Amino acid sequence: MPEESPPEPSEPPGPGSGEAVERTRAVLAGMGAPESLAAPLVSALGPGAAAELAGDPWRLLALRQVTPEQADTCARHALGAAASPDDPRRGRALIGHLLHQAIRYGHTAVGEQHLQSAARSLGVPSPPDAISAALDHGEVMLFETMPEPDDAEPGGGEPPEMPEPERHYALARVGLAEQELGEGITRLSGTSEPIMDPVTAAETLEAAAQRYGIDIAPQTSAALGAVALRGVTVLTQDAGSAPAVAHALAGAAAIAAGSETGIAVAAPTAQAAAVLNAELAGIGPGTGPEVEVVPLAALLECDRPGSFRRGAALPIDAGLVVMAEAMALDVEHAAALVEACADGTHLVLVADPAQAPSASPGTVVRDMIDSGTVAVAELPSTAEPGPLARLATLAAQGELGQVAAPGREVVVVPASSGTEAAHRTVQLLTDSIPRVLRLPAEQVQVVAATAAGDAGTEALNAACKERLNPGPGAHHGFDIGDRVRVRADGPGYAVGDTGHLREAGGTGARVELADGRLVTVTDPAHLGLGWAVSVADAHGGLWPAVVAVFPPETRGSRPQVYTAMTRTRGHLSIVHAAGPDLARAVRDTATIDRRTRLADILREG
Repeated sequence: MPEESPPEPSEPPGPGSGEAVERTRAVLAGMGAPESLAAPLVSALGPGAAAELAGDPWRLLALRQVTPEQADTCARHALGAAASPDDPRRGRALIGHLLHQAIRYGHTAVGEQHLQSAARSLGVPSPPDAISAALDHGEVMLFETMPEPDDAEPGGGEPPEMPEPERHYALARVGLAEQELGEGITRLSGTSEPIMDPVTAAETLEAAAQRYGIDIAPQTSAALGAVALRGVTVLTQDAGSAPAVAHALAGAAAIAAGSETGIAVAAPTAQAAAVLNAELAGIGPGTGPEVEVVPLAALLECDRPGSFRRGAALPIDAGLVVMAEAMALDVEHAAALVEACADGTHLVLVADPAQAPSASPGTVVRDMIDSGTVAVAELPSTAEPGPLARLATLAAQGELGQVAAPGREVVVVPASSGTEAAHRTVQLLTDSIPRVLRLPAEQVQVVAATAAGDAGTEALNAACKERLNPGPGAHHGFDIGDRVRVRADGPGYAVGDTGHLREAGGTGARVELADGRLVTVTDPAHLGLGWAVSVADAHGGLWPAVVAVFPPETRGSRPQVYTAMTRTRGHLSIVHAAGPDLARAVRDTATIDRRTRLADILREG
């Protein structure tokens, strides 16, 4: 299932950015490259992009849309006979290009042999020299891991030789984030003390259950006992665990209050936080738990992409920090969260391991579980799962099945082509769901399996805009009233948020998020149309209703189909134009493999 890759990080335009773009445009013209690349290059390389590009035409490869062949052509245009395959600048740039490609597939690092082979296939005469040049430039980092030693031969023979370390290479920002994440988790595990003993925790949970009028399952109580004792805990859930998750959050709040440690609870996006807050509000109305779920970017006080006020110098003011929908966490956001937890903080990740990994690099939760270094406890599924949970459970088991849904919780709409799938999707969004379920289109999210094609996110967004909010795109391609998705973190908003454009002016776009807050997005590149989003973009979001679209081009997997199915607590319409291939993918493609280092870092301690 091809996913729209997350955007490359970019900074909001600063003073003088217009001049930087003009200078870059002139350099591009001189090398025969499209001048439209100037603004993206300034975002990627900074205000000195023109000088960098003039000194090294292969810096064009900083942009994902530029291929090595295109960069070579521009280099020959700029350098003439001086452009050669063994130019150190070329080798360095191609190593960076390969690692950027790996990131887009979710890998955090690439093994040495694999990287050298890939570089050789691009015509790099000496991959080791190219890797050395990339390391010297500082954009790439080397990480070494010692393999597990073989058991010594019996009989008192010579001790085995020390094995060669396994070498992996990573882009500096991702490699450092993963390293710091592993070290931070180890720090929290090593500095924590129990915040409540097991007997007191059990009594506290029993009192909370009576106060809220709920029944906290023994399995949930046992899981919360681990939370009270251990510094880092993963609480696993499944498609039918929503009530248990709400009870666990309420119970964690009670433990935090009883131990006077304080609690902070985050979700990846504003819409997920809104859904979880609504579920918490349904616990003991008027006497419910005094805890509010906030978007992660708000908890960390993000001020621009990749920059957070909360950190080691200004940690989160809580001794118990809980992250819900944690499968959406990539290594960079997870590292920022862990860094913002002071020594002794208890960190809890609540996650459904059957979901796809994060849109950005890493498999944080899976690696933590596989490392065997953190506490893992399972939250129970409800005894009587509804149609949505039953359908998703079948998918998690490898079956694209059917379930009875007398309340129309699940509707499957077959389509014979991408064109018909797009028509059915728009019909569901604008007519059928609002009319039958009394849900406005604003509460319905389209989640598509592909970006391209007649029923991919691009075509669906164009069709939805034409139907719901036609206009000329007067504000950097958008119109007031457009539904938008956020492509980067910023003050008050997070990547993956969806909302509506309410105002636009010199200071930026004013977007109303799912929780009613108005935020200002200063960089137009950080917004995209949001009536339809990819499965990757939907990860970490929850909506009252979802239309999941599987066009004919879909190449699916079990985790991605399951993730699409679990983005709603209320209603799911499936527009199915993928034929038998989708069922085959759910049955046969059980995992999404990524190359990561976190589990090894944690085991090394």
